[in-house]
Amino acid sequence: SLPSTSPFTFRKLAGCTLFITGASRGIGKAIALKAAKDGANIVIAAKTAEPHPTLPGTIYTAAEEIEAAGGKALPCVVNVREEQQIINAVEKAVKTFGGIDILVNNASAISLTGTLETATKKVNLMMDVNVRGTYLTSKACLPHLKKSKNPHILNLSPPMNLNPMWFKNHCAYTISKYGMSMCVLGMAEEFRGEVAVNALWPKTAIHTAAMDMLGGSGIEKQCRKTDILADAAYCILTKPKTFTGNFIIDEVLLREEGVKDFDVYAIAPGHPLMPDFFLDEKKLSGSQQEGADGAKVKTEPAAAEPSGPVAETFRVIQGAMTEEYVRSTQGVFQFELSGDGGGTWYIDLKTKGGSAGFGKPPVTADVVMSMSSADFVKMFTGKLKPTLAFMSGKLRIKGNMALAIKLEKMLSQLNSKL
Repeated sequence: SLPSTSPFTFRKLAGCTLFITGASRGIGKAIALKAAKDGANIVIAAKTAEPHPTLPGTIYTAAEEIEAAGGKALPCVVNVREEQQIINAVEKAVKTFGGIDILVNNASAISLTGTLETATKKVNLMMDVNVRGTYLTSKACLPHLKKSKNPHILNLSPPMNLNPMWFKNHCAYTISKYGMSMCVLGMAEEFRGEVAVNALWPKTAIHTAAMDMLGGSGIEKQCRKTDILADAAYCILTKPKTFTGNFIIDEVLLREEGVKDFDVYAIAPGHPLMPDFFLDEKKLSGSQQEGADGAKVKTEPAAAEPSGPVAETFRVIQGAMTEEYVRSTQGVFQFELSGDGGGTWYIDLKTKGGSAGFGKPPVTADVVMSMSSADFVKMFTGKLKPTLAFMSGKLRIKGNMALAIKLEKMLSQLNSKL
């Protein structure tokens, strides 16, 4: 394999035209900026033309950054749910830059909700953006890609891991992401020898605006920067078109390319990293295992004494209740715990004075959390981060996600007492 410097030294993408969906921010923009440094042409095919109330960046601010980095930018308003907008942007790209060499299907919608909690419009959004959008954008670009010297399609989607754990908590999202991966599987074979088609997925959580919304504050310490995906994408897109049909994990590829120092990609070097969705822990190594040590729980008995640790934990929580917690949280949490000392437990941080204990809460719960007793005790003693428990499938959350995030904040204050 090449030394790590070589894929990044020559201007291999100079003059190439990249069509990138969802390039106004996050991972799409990071890939665009990496290519722009080579002097590439970037078509920013994204929805945000007017500044968004909570998300940073528009297609025009991204265009300014791309030009400043040394590239040429063509901002196009594209909602990938609208086929005509895709077709118009592709025509405009070909008119402006003479063709399309690379397509990056990055635009994606996410809702980490169970079947009964996922509104139909959310199901439609994920299927439309992730599967149909990827398929139709590929279809529109392919006639032009086939004319390029070294054409590539790159989908930001995972290896298809059929472990039911990745389906049970967010079935619709998983179907939609695997739909993107099936496009890779099918099109790589269909266009073999003509166009390279690959998938790229991060080994760890990546810090983006979307991640902040999902994980709440403090989540970034467990994430890597978007740069790692930009570097991995650059490696893939500069390979010959014979490199096709691969499901690539960013860190695995970069290690093969000779990259040794991954701390440069960390938001908080040395901090345990959260593994990303769809990757089983057995396939991860090194720092990804830290903080994920709860994995062994499945095989060992949950807790030694029948009600010991769980009951004790709730006793401490009850004792730590303050009006301040109740005022700032305003939520009722129900826990469905499996294993020893399990059953239904609750924490009421809404009713005056607050309460916690065994059984159903005095008023309807805003959030229901299901997990094993052992993981619950780990979570409340700071040995298992709720976000990590959630992302690795150990914790199921139904109801108000924002309140679940508030509980995480309270936990960090409680940990000193437990």
